[in-house]
Order: sequence, then C-alpha cells, then structure tokens
Amino acid sequence: MPDADTPGPDEALQWLVDGNRRWVSGRLLHPHQTVARRLAVAAGQHPLATVFSCIDSRVPPEIVFDRGVGDLFVVRTAAQTNDGLIQGAVEYGAEEAVTPLVVVMGHQRCGAVTLAVDVLNNGTEVPAHLVDVVEALRPAYEAAAPLPGDQVENTVRAQTRLTVDQVRGDSLLAPLIAGHRTRVVGAYYSLDTGCVEFVLP
Repeated sequence: MPDADTPGPDEALQWLVDGNRRWVSGRLLHPHQTVARRLAVAAGQHPLATVFSCIDSRVPPEIVFDRGVGDLFVVRTAAQTNDGLIQGAVEYGAEEAVTPLVVVMGHQRCGAVTLAVDVLNNGTEVPAHLVDVVEALRPAYEAAAPLPGDQVENTVRAQTRLTVDQVRGDSLLAPLIAGHRTRVVGAYYSLDTGCVEFVLP
C-alpha cells in the first residue's frame, strides 16, 4: 500500500510537470538526492510514477523531471518498444509498488525510430536483434505513414500513442485505471528545449 506521502495520480502528474519546468528553466532543486533520503527508502519504496521511455542517453527521466532516489520507477527500451517482459515491469510498478502514474514518453529525433523508418522505407538490412526493434516499431510506422509532415516525428508520436493504448488495455492495469488508482498518460520530450509535452486522455 502507498504511504501517507504518496500522491494521487493528478498530484503526481503535477509534480512531474513542475519538475520539468525547473529542468527547462535551469532552476533545479535536486530533491531526494541526499544520504538521508537513501537511508529513508532503503527498507521500502513508493515511487510517485513509473516512466516508460527510450534508452536514449539524452533523456534521463530523473533529470528531465528533477526528481531523486525513490521517486521514479524507470523502464527504458529502444523507442519504448514493448513486450511481455517490459509490460510485466510496468505492471509491477502499478500493482506491487502502487505507483499512481504511468508515463509513456517518446522523444524528438529518436534514433531507434529513425533506424526503423529507414529500414522500412528502403529495405535496408540490419543485424541481429535490431530486426526485433524494427518489427516492434512497424505498427507505429504504418500508423504514421499517411500523415503529413516529418515521418520520424510522426512515428515517434504514433509509437507513444500505441504504447499508451497497450498499457491502458493491460488486464491487470485496466481495473486500477478504472478505479482511479493509477493514471496512464503519454508524453513527448523535446531534445532542443528540454520541455515535456504531456498527451492527456
């Protein structure tokens, strides 16, 4: 069960919004980054959110949202591609640790999406398990194909929407969402500005 300091879904979202504003402005607080905090959460944790994002080194969720130790569960894959193992990690955060918020966050100029778009446009061959990444991104690529504008950015946003839908439709998470214990939102991170644009239902 959450402790007395664990926020509800809307409050957790606001904390992330506020933290991102600090990141964008350069007025960081670096909360929960002390020895005292480390000791306080050593015996148990109740993070305020699970963030499912890309492995890109320029998009570290704890920094982007100006949070600290014990604040976030972070799940990271290439272009937030999802499978049973990854979905289980998201389920764990919401069900076992009772995180009130799940954020699925894509980002500007995603390298994995750029690779997938190139491969699917041109039939380029890729080695080893990069094929799995490309195939996982195929539904987003196809969803974005008829849209005007930048194909990579459209695919990033389509991938975020599809992953949000997967998470919301999860058999374990759906009752938590219906009962307003957990909220699932999409997000898009700009590498240029540092700003996170939340895509709310």
